[in-house]
Amino acid sequence: MNKVLYVIAALFLFACNGSEKAAEGDSPEAGAIKVASYSEAFDLSFENVLNRYYALRDALVAGDTVAADQAAGSLIQAVDDLKMEELKGMDTSNIIIPTAQTYTGGINSESRGLLGETDIENKRKAFQMISGNLFDLTRTVRYGKEKVYLLHCPMAFNDAGADWLSNTTEIKNPYFGSKMLTCGAVKDSVVLK
Repeated sequence: MNKVLYVIAALFLFACNGSEKAAEGDSPEAGAIKVASYSEAFDLSFENVLNRYYALRDALVAGDTVAADQAAGSLIQAVDDLKMEELKGMDTSNIIIPTAQTYTGGINSESRGLLGETDIENKRKAFQMISGNLFDLTRTVRYGKEKVYLLHCPMAFNDAGADWLSNTTEIKNPYFGSKMLTCGAVKDSVVLK
């Protein structure tokens, strides 16, 4: 029986660390995109969105549903306040703004869904969708004031895996919190060029 438990524990740790080693060989910079130069007003409003998102991520890392609800409410407001009109000068093909609006709509709707959930696991499922929309939004507008990393946990949601964003490569897993705080690896990034 002890051997079986040992093997299960070893496989569990290997699954988490194995994906980390695989990701180390991958170069997040391979997906480098050219950073757009927007107004300070847009950059500040986008930075506010990221900071509210990071507060939500940190609340989920801590397993704090009250703080997660507060952060989700703040994220909704920050997305509503995003200075999309500042993109007009760069959006000569009229593609960036409509695409960005699709992602901001997704962030808002999933954040509202998160607010409606009482269980931390359901909040984390909504957070997964928020993370995907925010990363795509970041790439769409080519935000370049800071590097944004896409981190991945292969074991989240019964090994389906899930992503989240960070401004550092330090792993603090919002899907498992203290259960497996450091499970994950850098999957991608928006690279400043």
